[in-house]
Amino acid sequence: MKNDKMGLFDHVWVLRIVSLVLAILLFIYVTGSKNSDTRQSSQNGQNTALMANKTQTLKIPLEVESNSEKYVVTGFPQYVKIKITGPSALVTTTANTQNFKVYADLTKLGTGKHEVRLKASGLNKELSYTITPAKIKVNIQSRNTATVPVEVRLSSKTLNGSYQVGTPKAALEKVQITGAKSEVQQVAKVIAYVNVPKNAQSTLHRTVTLQAINESGQTMNVVIMPNTVSVTVPISQTDSGDKNSSSSATTSSAITQSNSDSSAESASASSAKHSSASSASGSQSNNSSVSASENDTK
Repeated sequence: MKNDKMGLFDHVWVLRIVSLVLAILLFIYVTGSKNSDTRQSSQNGQNTALMANKTQTLKIPLEVESNSEKYVVTGFPQYVKIKITGPSALVTTTANTQNFKVYADLTKLGTGKHEVRLKASGLNKELSYTITPAKIKVNIQSRNTATVPVEVRLSSKTLNGSYQVGTPKAALEKVQITGAKSEVQQVAKVIAYVNVPKNAQSTLHRTVTLQAINESGQTMNVVIMPNTVSVTVPISQTDSGDKNSSSSATTSSAITQSNSDSSAESASASSAKHSSASSASGSQSNNSSVSASENDTK
């Protein structure tokens, strides 16, 4: 006798569901294994990068430590190079932040010429470094201050047309200069240079930067206080221009007066001519009357 009852797994749809579930579980297992391998590989790569050494050269400003109130230091470079070596991540961070300095310690030195070894501070202990140049030569001089006159110089004193440049005037007659004694002693004057356009037609007001020069016109390395000054450059019209304007006005007035006189003369002549004509007409009428009277008498 045939059994009409069927087991659960005898149905096709049940087998399909079970197959789908097994396929999903297998997919999850395979994907998880790959991600785990990828994470482990990436972590190993990061650890390798952190542990690997790296070298990088940076260009940074040089700091000079000295008694700036008493001395002036010259001769040192503005920038130096430093080559740092160490763990890759640490070198990269140091290069990006640059939270360290390279300096020359002159605090224990007096006036004169000296050779000083450069140092670095603020670097991580795991980093090694090399500074180029390793030593610098400096000249330490006594700080000096003096008062010198200000002279205004103009780019041009000739203007277009009938305009002329007057005597320029600076807001300050004298300024203070500070620097190395050898430099200050050579300063002859402080110049305020003003550019005057050729087509200027009115007074100029400018604020210009001052420049200290020696007798030969060379710029000296000193600090000027204040380093700018206001300058006024008068611009006016020349006398010839005024005379030309006056002459033009006089000529115009003379022409107008001449035209008026001509008109008056023409009017007078016309009036006289009209009067003569009237007189002649009157005489002729009188003569006619007299002749008529004589004829009547006869």
